[in-house]
Amino acid sequence: MTSMHLENVTVDFPIYNTRSRSLKNQVMSLATGGTIGSNPEGHVVIRGLENVTLSLKEGERLGLIGHNGSGKTTLLRVMSGVYYPSGGNITINGKCTSLINISLGIDPEATGRENIGIRGALLGFKKKELAERLAEIEEFSELGNFLDMPVRTYSTGMQLRLAFSISTVIQPEILIMDEWLATGDEGFQHKANERLHDLVNKTKILIIASHSRDLLVKNCTRIVWLEHGRVKMDGDAETVANAYFGHH
Repeated sequence: MTSMHLENVTVDFPIYNTRSRSLKNQVMSLATGGTIGSNPEGHVVIRGLENVTLSLKEGERLGLIGHNGSGKTTLLRVMSGVYYPSGGNITINGKCTSLINISLGIDPEATGRENIGIRGALLGFKKKELAERLAEIEEFSELGNFLDMPVRTYSTGMQLRLAFSISTVIQPEILIMDEWLATGDEGFQHKANERLHDLVNKTKILIIASHSRDLLVKNCTRIVWLEHGRVKMDGDAETVANAYFGHH
């Protein structure tokens, strides 16, 4: 049974090689979220998450809200294994795919086709699996002969198409997203939206951070509101959306 459980998860980012006081003053004036302190060695520490406890079971659709700096991206990165908690535990049962940074691992000097291999390996595809899906990825990307060209010759929209085509060919049990993906030109966007909806519908657990009330209420059964790295509210989507965005 697919599930995810976080227990008292805390994430600290120590900042080295700085004089605590001057950095603290500087960051205090810039920071909109997280809390700033120092560890026993006297290093400045920014706390991205503090004692977050959450349980997700199969069938759940979780939305994350909060102002910039509230800890949403840090939480998504902990859930997808990019960050390791400084304190507490996270237990995940199920195959997890993150669409937070779909361009990760794209090499601008390599061709589109070579990049399919590189990104596919990062996503955990075995060579045989990737070979079986290669034609599908190439066709979906609509990049044709450009697949034999270095990615640095691509427009931004073409790079997004390539990254999106590779990243969404896999069907995860747990899907983690930071906002709904927008992918370049209009024609491709329609096709990309259909594929995203298909992925979302088939995934057993969805976790998505967004600033869009409509997107969250439409796609989520539950919303967690984060503030300064802590859970401020956790409940059904409509109730939390009303508290955060105000009543419609």
